[in-house]
Amino acid sequence: MAETPPPAAGGKKLVIKVTAGADAPERCSQAFTVAGVAAASGIEVSLWLTGESSWFALPGRAAEFELPHAAPLPDLIAGIQAGGRITLCTQCAARRGIVEADVLDGVRIAGAQVFVAEATADGAQALVY
Repeated sequence: MAETPPPAAGGKKLVIKVTAGADAPERCSQAFTVAGVAAASGIEVSLWLTGESSWFALPGRAAEFELPHAAPLPDLIAGIQAGGRITLCTQCAARRGIVEADVLDGVRIAGAQVFVAEATADGAQALVY
């Protein structure tokens, strides 16, 4: 099992699973925006990319995402990585032929047991988009 970072000061941690990508752009953007705002607020963030959002683990893919009046995904990803961690679902990666060598620096690939451990840790709040 992959190492889980300790909770942020005050014990606040937000675990967000985003299941949508370009197929549901508003839901996708909302998840990244909430994660970015939380990270900027000093809350430890763990963002999980699953389903169609898995593609955003690859270099250049977030820059292709467009939604009017939404913050650019590359900027949100940088902010999330500065204050937390981004994880790509193991099964989602495998279904798309994505391997660890393919993903952005700092993105890990991990499975459901790591998600469950993070989401149920003391001080954690989990959201799914």
